[in-house]
Amino acid sequence: MDTIPKIKLYGAERCHKTHYYQTLLNNIGLSFEFLDVEANKENAEELLGLYKSRKLNFPTITIGKKKFRNPNEEELTKWLNKLVFDK
Repeated sequence: MDTIPKIKLYGAERCHKTHYYQTLLNNIGLSFEFLDVEANKENAEELLGLYKSRKLNFPTITIGKKKFRNPNEEELTKWLNKLVFDK
């Protein structure tokens, strides 16, 4: 039996887009880990490691090994359906 891939949201408490994704994921009923890249240096380093440019590109959402930089709702929903709900 396949397991649901871990969902991580890299963002910042002050960021309105981060809040948008938190609300979206909560409304769908998915558990996710919020990693504040401004309040926690380890979270920032983890995010920097996802990009060759080593920039703090947030919000970024990872679903398992798939990475999304500020996706629109349609794109995110499509990938959630593919990677999470079709399991």
